[in-house]
Amino acid sequence: MILPFAANRTATLTLAIFGMLSLMAMSAANAQDDMMRVYMDHARVLKLDRPVAKVIIGNAEVADATVADARTIVITGRSFGTTNLVILDQDGNAIVDEQILVSIDEANTLRVYRQTSRTVLSCTPSCERHVERKTASGGN
Repeated sequence: MILPFAANRTATLTLAIFGMLSLMAMSAANAQDDMMRVYMDHARVLKLDRPVAKVIIGNAEVADATVADARTIVITGRSFGTTNLVILDQDGNAIVDEQILVSIDEANTLRVYRQTSRTVLSCTPSCERHVERKTASGGN
């Protein structure tokens, strides 16, 4: 038999755990929403409000940055993953300091599963096998 106090305590504990899990899920979703998203092999243009002096990409294998003019930067996704982008002005102040997520354009892909193997096809406009890039360590 569950005593009323114990039942109330269990319900409170359950609600507290559920609330913590909800906050953690929202935090993870917000973290992904805060990232700049770039599709692999696609470019994204950043227009800035002041001239750029220095552009820094944390991992150039994931993304690349090109200065188009003093106030325009082009970010290109190179391979899957995350990195960071820091853009500094002439005084060394950060204009941009963001995480970049490079992913595949999910809307234009088709996945074919055969037992344990998976093939990804990029379908823009016709379907072709997606190129898998090897990292310097030899893995995918």
